[in-house]
Amino acid sequence: MTQAVHFTTSGGLPRIGRLDGDTITDAGPATPQGFIPDQEGWDRVAAASGPVHALTEVTLLPPVRPGKILAIGLNYRSHVVETNLAHPDVPVVFAKFPSSVTGPFDEIVVPREETRPDYEGEVGIVIAKRGYRIPAEKAWDYVGGFTAVNDVSGRRAQLETPMRQFTLGKSFDTFTPIGPAIVSVEAVDLDQLTVQTRLAGELVQDGHFRDLIFDVPALLEYLSRGVTLEPGDLIPTGTPGGVGDERTPPLYLRDGDVVEVSVGGVGTLRNAVRKEL
Repeated sequence: MTQAVHFTTSGGLPRIGRLDGDTITDAGPATPQGFIPDQEGWDRVAAASGPVHALTEVTLLPPVRPGKILAIGLNYRSHVVETNLAHPDVPVVFAKFPSSVTGPFDEIVVPREETRPDYEGEVGIVIAKRGYRIPAEKAWDYVGGFTAVNDVSGRRAQLETPMRQFTLGKSFDTFTPIGPAIVSVEAVDLDQLTVQTRLAGELVQDGHFRDLIFDVPALLEYLSRGVTLEPGDLIPTGTPGGVGDERTPPLYLRDGDVVEVSVGGVGTLRNAVRKEL
């Protein structure tokens, strides 16, 4: 399995590396976008021969700094059911600001005004090459790899206006943890691609990639009608049922909580929650 990471050592500049268990082999300097999962990027990681670092000795950064984040809502049947919303006929798309991206083990900082901070564990796909009007049958040629995403959501901001300000409520600083690595498509068994979320150790979401309403080919075909997808763009593919806002009573992120998002064969995000003072 090839896993690419974006990291720093103490006092050093960002680097790209190959993750092998508990060690990282240095593959050289990072670009401003981190790791771009195109063929050149994967060849570079596979051939990494630089210094080897223990995972505990480095700081993992977001594996990619996406130019665009095109997120998908209501894409698991279990989530549609819990929201009592209509089954979508086309993908539900919203944007997240790239400035919301944070690392796989960094803090999630909840703004003091946000009273309903929620979790959404998701499988993220990262684009490998530029594409416009991508036909569904060629869509996988444009996918460079998978990563784990927590689409942290401020439900107060998201839902307090008549038109639902998804972008603001989902784009607060630190509200898009991603990582810890990008895993190549060929290294992932789609039949085993699961997403689970744990809050304070309790399993709160448990979904499978095969349960998507709109699969990856359908999403890329739809998104690229009018929007050019660029290398490094991130597409969180939707969250399964179990979000905190739909529970009785609601279950929100609290100061001191730790939220974990695990994607089978890809890795686990682990982020402590801190309420802004």
